[in-house]
Amino acid sequence: MSDKTIGFVGGGKVARILLEGFNRKELALEKVFVSDINPEVLRVLKERFPKTNVVPGNNSLPASGEIVFLALHPPAVLPVLNEIKSSLKPEAVLISLAPKITMARISEILGGSTRIVRMIPNAPSIVNAGYNPVAFGDGINPPEKQDLLDFLSALGECPVVKEETLEAYAVLAAMGPTYFWFQWEELEKLGAAFGLEREATRQALSAMIAGAERAYFQSGLAGPEIMDLIPAKPLKDDEEDIRSRFRQRLEPLYKKIKP
Repeated sequence: MSDKTIGFVGGGKVARILLEGFNRKELALEKVFVSDINPEVLRVLKERFPKTNVVPGNNSLPASGEIVFLALHPPAVLPVLNEIKSSLKPEAVLISLAPKITMARISEILGGSTRIVRMIPNAPSIVNAGYNPVAFGDGINPPEKQDLLDFLSALGECPVVKEETLEAYAVLAAMGPTYFWFQWEELEKLGAAFGLEREATRQALSAMIAGAERAYFQSGLAGPEIMDLIPAKPLKDDEEDIRSRFRQRLEPLYKKIKP
């Protein structure tokens, strides 16, 4: 894939995550073009990835690549698709990174093309530890699918899933880190308040988080049994409120992004 021309229509956070993930894997991507309406976003990308070609306000150039990432929020996808459809090559693979907009809708705008992939990326891809579910259109043949999976696996795991499940993965995996990162940050601050060196705090938290994940998913114990292993529960009185907030916020969010 390193010899192919790769375009990013949209140079925001998702493009940065993917480019950083590819960069950390030392993939020699020599022909990368990124467009965005915000010159400052492109300036930051160019500074971080000097070999990247940035094109302010010109989506047609990245859209003419062999692999085209549509790295836009859902409301912008359809207008931009109409804008770039004449620039897309018939043999190009379009990879949409947005929830909600189905391959059928994309194909309709593109005049029937099924050389479409949808992927729901998540932020840990920036350190090659992402969980990025992928669904393929009918126009991607088996060898191409494998080549694309080999390429995208530089970012982390890329399970092939049914398209209708992608929005569930968007809520659980793509947005999932935001449900926990601020809590880890608060624990890190408490470590400093308790007199621990920053590196010692981070090492303890990293090991605790990794161990807690393994215990929850690999011990064979049910959720209540796992949570009963630690007798002291300082936040016990707040647990039901937190659980309720998950349900109140995430269920409506899922319904909002579901096609």
